[in-house]
Amino acid sequence: MRSKIRSKLWRTLACLVVIICVGVGTWFSRGYWLPLFADRTGPLATKQDDGPQIAEPKVLKLSPQARANLGLESKPALIQTYWRKIQIPGVIVDRPGVTDRGITSPIAGVITQVHAFEGDIVQPGEKLFTLRLVSEYLQQTQADLFKAIRETEIFNKEMVRLNDLAVTGIIPGKRILELEQQISRQSALIDSFRQELTSRGLQKTQIDQIEQGTFIATIDVHAPEIAKATKDMQLVEDAITTGPASSDFFQIQELKVHLGQQLDAGELLAILANHSSLYVKGLAFKMEASDLARAAEQEWEVDVEFTEDSGEGWPELAQEFRIRHLANTTDPNSRTFDFFIPLVNQSRVYEKDDRPLAIWRFRPGQRVRIQVPVEEIQNVIVLPAAAVIQEGPEAWVFQQNGDLFNRITVQVVHQDRTSIVIANDGSITPGFYLAQGSAATLNRVLKAQAASGMRADVHVHADGSTHAAH
Repeated sequence: MRSKIRSKLWRTLACLVVIICVGVGTWFSRGYWLPLFADRTGPLATKQDDGPQIAEPKVLKLSPQARANLGLESKPALIQTYWRKIQIPGVIVDRPGVTDRGITSPIAGVITQVHAFEGDIVQPGEKLFTLRLVSEYLQQTQADLFKAIRETEIFNKEMVRLNDLAVTGIIPGKRILELEQQISRQSALIDSFRQELTSRGLQKTQIDQIEQGTFIATIDVHAPEIAKATKDMQLVEDAITTGPASSDFFQIQELKVHLGQQLDAGELLAILANHSSLYVKGLAFKMEASDLARAAEQEWEVDVEFTEDSGEGWPELAQEFRIRHLANTTDPNSRTFDFFIPLVNQSRVYEKDDRPLAIWRFRPGQRVRIQVPVEEIQNVIVLPAAAVIQEGPEAWVFQQNGDLFNRITVQVVHQDRTSIVIANDGSITPGFYLAQGSAATLNRVLKAQAASGMRADVHVHADGSTHAAH
């Protein structure tokens, strides 16, 4: 009886040990068998798509009206050469020795009349001021000239009378020689007096009047001739058509005197301006000096953006800009140095109260941006900055095919404020039409269409099947 009980107990223990081992093994292997028995609708169930798996959307569909609202334009991709440029701020300044001209009083006198006022246009040789002479020296010079002319006439008459007597021997020949010497001295005095009066601003007709005995009590001050441009500026002006006489005038910039004012010789009367020849002055740092020097030596064309000029109502500025020279000094405060680019100005003339007035397109003090080429990049595709969208390390452009715009991943080689340079690595086929702007907007619309479930890159067939666009 005891043996039966003992045998039964051992079998029970053996079964218990087997059950425990199976339970432990089952627990540790649950990762392999549990998914086989999981509820298909439970939290461990995997999602099954009814349709085909479709990659991230890359195609956007836009109606003609939507493209018109965006002002979207597409152009074929072209392989070209691009110049990497550095941007430097600048300002328009006067050209010393050419732009402004000071008018001074040639004599001591009193202003009796002002013929042109601030803002008026005057042609070279036109009358500006009338002065009444108060210079004793000038009055004496006129008297000396008249006296020398009269004495010369007397000597010449005496020479004619004594010539016949000298030939017959009645008077010695020495007398004739003395008369010739006196006439020579008087001629020298006359020439010096004429030169003195000319330097004081008197015209030839006025000097002729003085020689006849009519002394000058007033003198007119006239506008000078236009300063001749240097050779480099003349070449620029010859290449541009701005009208036959668009810059052949002065404008009264500032009057320095008033009626009745007494002046000394050399005192400033007015400042005239002719802004047809100006400079674009760039303000560069020392680190940019080598790039600027190379651009000046190689005569590379630079781009000048006139930020304060809309260009509305003016002719196209058909001018090539090149650096003329670099300054040899550095500003101790700003630590910048200057370089200069010739600029040919444009002007319009109109009348107000029967007086001609002028409007200049560019004025000293206007700010500009200068793009100076420093490096040539070949075999690339150049697009406007708005034609590329960048998110982190990714960059995309949009290729147009009818109403569809395909988003293409590209590599950006270089970018600046206006342009982006794309590598010609095969991602873009030359000749394919690319959107020239609104890339950020197109990318947002693409994401919105994908989120709505209606994707432009999926074709739906009559039988209900779908597949991604090719």
